[in-house]
Amino acid sequence: MQTIIIMLDPAKLENPDLDLTYALPVRIEEYTDNTVSDNGYDYVDGDVIAMWLETENAEAGAEKVIELIKAERIVDNDLSKTVEILISEEDCAEIEKCRKIYPR
Repeated sequence: MQTIIIMLDPAKLENPDLDLTYALPVRIEEYTDNTVSDNGYDYVDGDVIAMWLETENAEAGAEKVIELIKAERIVDNDLSKTVEILISEEDCAEIEKCRKIYPR
């Protein structure tokens, strides 16, 4: 499996509700017909939350995630203006082994 990481900074969110860590992966799974799935989250760099997702194709999966965050508000947040998305062909890749694809 390949890796997608969504970086969320609560300080930049309109509604920094921790429900986002559950609601966003569930919505991504629904939106992508389970081709992208939850693989956990952790706090990095202080309060920044890194959400790991797994998929067979990180490039294609990340494009669907970007499409979703541009189209929908999640827990009253416009994530298209606040998240960073990174990808890697490695399974469960660390942040340092990923490349940023969003925002471009």
